[in-house]
Amino acid sequence: MLVRLSSKGQLVIPKSVRQELGLEPGDQLHMGVEDDRLVLEPVVHSAIDRLYARYSGHDLLADLEGEHREEIDREQSHRS
Repeated sequence: MLVRLSSKGQLVIPKSVRQELGLEPGDQLHMGVEDDRLVLEPVVHSAIDRLYARYSGHDLLADLEGEHREEIDREQSHRS
């Protein structure tokens, strides 16, 4: 597969390659040179790291507390 280096030194990883490797915007890659070859390797994060990244910016505790309050309210309304 032929790709072209832009004037800013950027490469586009073709969609088919991104899909095959499961790459998404924001993913990190290690880059190196081996035997005069450019080598890119996706950075593999642990499942915990992926969860933290996926839910960053969310207040999970507040969400759980809200759900709990709703359950209590529903139970109380059923008892009345």
